[in-house]
Amino acid sequence: MTIDKKFIDLLVNVSSKGAISASNFIGKKDKISADQAAVSAMRNELNKLNINGKVVIGEGELDKAPMLYIGEKVGSGNGTSIDIAVDPLEGTNFVANNMPGGLSVISIAEKGNLFSAPETYMDKIAYGKNVPNDAIDLDFPIEKNIKNLAEVKNTNIEQLTICILDRPRHKDIINKLRMLNVNLKLITDGDVSGALLVTDDKYKVDLFLGIGGGPEGVLAACALDAFDCKFQGRFIFESEKDISRAKKMGITDLKKKYILSEIVKGDSIFCATGITKGDLVNGVILNDKKYLTETLVTHKHSALTKIIVKEDIIKP
Repeated sequence: MTIDKKFIDLLVNVSSKGAISASNFIGKKDKISADQAAVSAMRNELNKLNINGKVVIGEGELDKAPMLYIGEKVGSGNGTSIDIAVDPLEGTNFVANNMPGGLSVISIAEKGNLFSAPETYMDKIAYGKNVPNDAIDLDFPIEKNIKNLAEVKNTNIEQLTICILDRPRHKDIINKLRMLNVNLKLITDGDVSGALLVTDDKYKVDLFLGIGGGPEGVLAACALDAFDCKFQGRFIFESEKDISRAKKMGITDLKKKYILSEIVKGDSIFCATGITKGDLVNGVILNDKKYLTETLVTHKHSALTKIIVKEDIIKP
């Protein structure tokens, strides 16, 4: 089964509205209000659609409403049954502090085809389509992955660029990468966009790795799938609460390593609209009473990977 291409424009509208609403808080040092604005706008647009939608990747559980929470039903309740993954504001600090990289992100798949990920950490790795599956592995030592990657790309290790979140938890990995003399692209937030930098040589990133959000991992996997890129992830369940939640969501093997096809099955559509200008897309621009947005869109079935520019006229 495939997802009708009509959903592309509908979802671009959803993420664009989220981005526009959040853009009103750029540089205001108020990430909570920025996030809430994006959430409210996305929910409002989703509820206009003739779909039987269920949020399987969201911001927390029911008790954390009014976020778009895991299990929330959206849409008319009729029409196509779809699973929805959302990150209304990827990079809250970027928007609050007027820094590059803020996005409003949504992805859909047919019912049952998106992994319902708990809101916990995930150890993950992403790499380009021209790298063989067996060359890189989440369980390989970092030195082996880097050596194999250089060999596959027929280049010196010193020419490789690795993207990783600049976090204390990655201190040992970053030190090893520095000892290997690779180039580092350290990011402070935004590991959806970080993972997507392996999709095109123009970004000059050869590998994305490290521990980040589990929901963000699933969202990134949707786009990576359309680019024929590779992804592996393992959820990290440390607290009893995390373990209990995972079991309630049907996760029995808490140490399982997931490949992309186990996270996203079948067809999917992914949209990421820029709020502040970043590597992937430009941010929201207000020009003569019109909002201009850029959205990176992927559709697995049609092999669509493009940037769509949308214009929204400000209503009086």
